[in-house]
Amino acid sequence: MKKSELIFIPLPQTGHLTSTFMLAKRLINLDRRISTITILCMKLPFAPNADAYLASLTASEPRIRHISLPEVQHTPTDETDDFLDSVDKNIPSIKKTIKDLVSSSSESHVLVLDFFCVRMIDIACSENIPCYIFMTANLAYLGFLKYLPERHRLTPSEFDLSSGERELSIPVFLNKVPASVIPRGVFNKLYYKTFVNIGQRLHEARGILVNSFSDAEPHAAEHFSRGGGNYPRVYPIGPVLDLTGLTKTEPPSAQYEEMMKWLDEQPDSSVLLLCFGSMGVFSASQIKQIAHALELVGVRFIWAIRTNTAGDGDPHEPLPEGFADRTMGRGIVCSWAPQVDILAHKATGGFVSHCGWNSIQESLWYGVPIATWPMYAEQQLNAFEMVKELGLAVEIRLDYVADGDNATPEIVSAGEIATAVKEMSAMARKALGDGGSSMVATIDFIRDVLGDQF
Repeated sequence: MKKSELIFIPLPQTGHLTSTFMLAKRLINLDRRISTITILCMKLPFAPNADAYLASLTASEPRIRHISLPEVQHTPTDETDDFLDSVDKNIPSIKKTIKDLVSSSSESHVLVLDFFCVRMIDIACSENIPCYIFMTANLAYLGFLKYLPERHRLTPSEFDLSSGERELSIPVFLNKVPASVIPRGVFNKLYYKTFVNIGQRLHEARGILVNSFSDAEPHAAEHFSRGGGNYPRVYPIGPVLDLTGLTKTEPPSAQYEEMMKWLDEQPDSSVLLLCFGSMGVFSASQIKQIAHALELVGVRFIWAIRTNTAGDGDPHEPLPEGFADRTMGRGIVCSWAPQVDILAHKATGGFVSHCGWNSIQESLWYGVPIATWPMYAEQQLNAFEMVKELGLAVEIRLDYVADGDNATPEIVSAGEIATAVKEMSAMARKALGDGGSSMVATIDFIRDVLGDQF
């Protein structure tokens, strides 16, 4: 039986690393012909702890190993650099590492790149090995990246709201997409070129794995299933999530135990979780507005507040005077919340989210309705899809600028959406079951890589 080694190159950001590791686990558990999955970890300025995190994940998995790449010199970016410059600086060392892996083994090799690493497709070509892309985002975002080069052929310049291009006809969406909800980078000349380049280079991959499932995005899934042109085959294999705590690297803290005990004491579906991701930082005035809304509504809540990206600030400092006393017993304020465990708890009835795709899928998996509060990157587009396309979330705000000073956020209760989310939860589980759409797509990918003897 011929063995194969898969080489993964993720962006060294926590969400990307977690999804990559969980996908690797699924693949090795499905087919013994995959002897090893090797994950290469870049050292980038914005991810100083990535290497240690990945090492902790792979330590107990003998068939998944990680290789720490040498640190490269990163000079401050200037106006000629794009946001992938620090990734590209790793290409020489990655090329050497892959060359060594391929030459030192008689096994066949396959390269799986994070979609932010598409420029490394050239390495696969030089080593004559197949190359796939792993989209940690969703089908809609892949469709947006596919659309960009098509638009660029007609309008070869960055987006500009003042030009009248206010609504976009993107094939993977049923509705016209407001230009105000697409990633802000495409309004910048330099970053626009980067996004277009990513969209162009995706065509060169042999296939694209997407962390989503067909029932979650039926119109987009149907669009890609039709194929056409020279676009690679798309495999919707999601949700790829850590739902069992495999990626927890530390034992439960006293704060965690206290939080879960408090949840155990609350009525079913009565607690609102407010959590905005590792980069979700609010100003003091925004925090006061949210606090005011929580007091007005009177809902039970767990609220994770980050006053800086390091997450080491005091979450209580920016709160209005007396807020803790007035909400004592019905709310918890913290700097970090165990999001998956809270969403899984029967007491949780709603989730105010920044709309990162992993967070959305976790919420759908556990059937918790979402109120959207997108903040950066593709989160605006995710929120638009959830609210307008799929009817799976309620809208708190869809404008991009997170000012929050002129309006009090509205916490909305919507029975129809709650029902739809519960139904989607069942569909997500079905997708990953035997014969489910995502499991079939995963097996199809393995067959494409290794052959039909599954």
